[in-house]
Amino acid sequence: MIRNATREDAPQIADIYRHYVESTSISFEEVPVTAVEMAGRIDAVQALALPWLVAEKGGVITGYAYATAWKARYAYRHSVEVTVYLRPDTLARGLGTALYGALFKALEQSPVHAVVACIALPNAHSVALHEKFGMRKVAHFAEVGYKLGAWRDVGYWQVNLDKDVY
Repeated sequence: MIRNATREDAPQIADIYRHYVESTSISFEEVPVTAVEMAGRIDAVQALALPWLVAEKGGVITGYAYATAWKARYAYRHSVEVTVYLRPDTLARGLGTALYGALFKALEQSPVHAVVACIALPNAHSVALHEKFGMRKVAHFAEVGYKLGAWRDVGYWQVNLDKDVY
């Protein structure tokens, strides 16, 4: 089941995210986010009338996806950044596709025009997921993050919703 996130989901969402913060270079955060901070992030996204979705099975959050403001300046108001995170034991089962499908459907019903995603590289699975939704690589920044003892690149992928390409 995919549904809107609530503040009560924050502990499970923080737990999913903790894995990526502590064990991977996918997230450039280095300190795990507390449940209280995660609840604040959910509130902030929803206060902008943007979607934060969770996938739930048997009362357990198995993944989440959300859109947040791309930049703070007013001219960017129709652009968002999207992200998705899954429990490590649920990878490669179509859950990311299902979450993004629901997220993009919600974004199509909003005034959002441009959707951007930042991907820490290399990450073939994430690139494939984003490209499945019509996103194309538009930028590559070399060695802009330092995590787990190495410099890390990031790429940006983008799609404009009015092109109906996914």
